[in-house]
Amino acid sequence: MRLGLQITSFTWEGGAPRIAATLASIARAAEAAGFKSIAVGDHLWQHPMMGGVELEMLEAYSALSYIAAHTSEVQLLTVVSSPTMRSPALLAKSVTTLDVLSGGRAWLGIGAGGWGEDTEALGMPTPPLRTRYELLEETLRFCNDMWTGERGTDQPFQGRHINATRVLNSPQALVKPRILIGGDGEKRTLPLVAKYADACSLRPVPELPQKLDLLKKYCDEYGRDYDAIEKTCVFYFDTTKVDEMLATLRKWAAMGIQTVYGRVPGADHLTPFEILGRDVIPAIAEL
Repeated sequence: MRLGLQITSFTWEGGAPRIAATLASIARAAEAAGFKSIAVGDHLWQHPMMGGVELEMLEAYSALSYIAAHTSEVQLLTVVSSPTMRSPALLAKSVTTLDVLSGGRAWLGIGAGGWGEDTEALGMPTPPLRTRYELLEETLRFCNDMWTGERGTDQPFQGRHINATRVLNSPQALVKPRILIGGDGEKRTLPLVAKYADACSLRPVPELPQKLDLLKKYCDEYGRDYDAIEKTCVFYFDTTKVDEMLATLRKWAAMGIQTVYGRVPGADHLTPFEILGRDVIPAIAEL
């Protein structure tokens, strides 16, 4: 089992003047501790569940590029982007740029999108859920075309929502970005995972084993290798409860979860990374 750090808050001691230095320190500490990836949320305002919209929030791909400059090995992604936040071409180009500048470490983390108070208030498109799912699938197909060959397919792309006359991508990504789809909806999201994803991001709900069983059924239906899809789950790394944390991670590993993305409370003080690197990551490495 592997751990991924999810940075969802930028409200740290010292305020905006200290965000850059603190973010760099957190990224370096996470990589040194043995985290395999670093993810950021993709919102323009802070989510109400994280303290309120007035709190600090950085644009996701700018933040990931900054993290890339201060790390050398961790994979980089959002958990997760909405297909309505950026045009599909801009999204594919942003991930490509991150991949080139990071030496081949970028992933595409994407979902149908949920909370949209920020984008709606700022005048961005906020289509209904059905439309978002249609756009999500077209975006997945479009990104695959952009990351095909030396410079994309170099062909037109015609869809219901995306109409491109030439799918050209130069420079091409150094490593074709892996695609993580967030969400565990049984009728629309899991089928998309089975068709397009290299990884899925699931919630730690009691129905998790049933979700995994259903994903396997969809993989069989679409001719995908279930074992080729990385199963990930979201978590909260409370370093005051290491034994409880290890018990949960072992249980999930037995279900087939391979990577766990989580928030680290007190991350800006760095001590939690010392605990995780010493007491947790070595203990789960063979799970």
